[in-house]
Amino acid sequence: MNRRARTAALTAATAMVLSAALAVPAVAASPVAAPGGHDATERAVRAAVADGVPGVTLTVRRGHGTWAAAAGVGNVETGTPRSARDHYRIASISKTFVATVVLQLEAEKQLSLDDTVEKWLPGVVRGNGHDGRRITIRQLLNHTSGIFDYLEDPGFQQKYMTAAGFMKHRFDEAAPEDLLAVAMANEPYFRPGTSFAYSNTNYLLAAQVIEKATGNDYGDEIDRRIIAPLHLTSTSVPTTRVTLPRPSSRAYSKLARETTGPTYDVTELNARLAYGSGQMVSSSADLTRFYSALLGGRLLPREQLKEMKTTVDSSRETSRYGLGLVDRKLGCGVHVWGHDGGIYGSNSDAVTTEDGRHSLAVNFNGDWSGSTDAIIEAEFCDK
Repeated sequence: MNRRARTAALTAATAMVLSAALAVPAVAASPVAAPGGHDATERAVRAAVADGVPGVTLTVRRGHGTWAAAAGVGNVETGTPRSARDHYRIASISKTFVATVVLQLEAEKQLSLDDTVEKWLPGVVRGNGHDGRRITIRQLLNHTSGIFDYLEDPGFQQKYMTAAGFMKHRFDEAAPEDLLAVAMANEPYFRPGTSFAYSNTNYLLAAQVIEKATGNDYGDEIDRRIIAPLHLTSTSVPTTRVTLPRPSSRAYSKLARETTGPTYDVTELNARLAYGSGQMVSSSADLTRFYSALLGGRLLPREQLKEMKTTVDSSRETSRYGLGLVDRKLGCGVHVWGHDGGIYGSNSDAVTTEDGRHSLAVNFNGDWSGSTDAIIEAEFCDK
């Protein structure tokens, strides 16, 4: 649902304190090896668990080979280890799927990136300075619309992002219109096209544009256009399902900005609250397949892939934002493309090289410690 700076955002259940003496098990790797070694990646995975992440699962795809690994625990009560086959909530990684569908619709000439939001959603983006007549679909996808992020509304945060609020409301089924009303009750960040501000409201609207253009639920379009053709058997856009498909691990959160205090099992929640900004479930294997196919040109024509990779300055010095796709420059100078995602109890990252031939997807089942950046740097920079 949100970027790494807002990884605490939507999940919870029964409180439990993690053992301070949680052991750091050896990384369990799959027997199917990708070309090249992964010693540095394994060390970075172990370091994340040592730093307090309950468990880690990741997959690397390189050429025609894959390498998968898992470390730590998937359930702190039973000590069950994490699995390399785990399903998990991918949060804002969903944005790349949504943007891909929008660009496919453009390729089919069903819409234009330069269409206004007003054309497709008349009267929806209005209030406190918001004006859909001045905002284009492109500006939704690259976060230059200036539209307020409903996750930053104080009332929304109090209701859903505090421990007490989440416990009470984690199964709520707020409609997209309700979330948009929250955003419209606040002033925009800036005039459209004049700056960059990451806003989950942009992708809520993008999903609604898909629905208006196709007459179908945006999740059905993702399934038909991406999930089914790529055989992403662990990927879905759940509607009101609050549990994760098996196999999966428990998800843990502090439900607070602080990294101390109690830890909560936050596995069950209604991610429909995130809608097009971060509703999806997937696995590391599926995410590497998706990004490899996307950057490899299997999902979009050349013109639309070029549009997707046309970036603007973002709030991070080492990355630029395209259309639902981030260009990240690593410490060694290598560029990788992908997206990260954070939702209570789940931090994820998925990246690939520009040719789509070397991909990595990783998930932590805790949202308060560890660094997916360090794992990515280890995989792509250690020679």
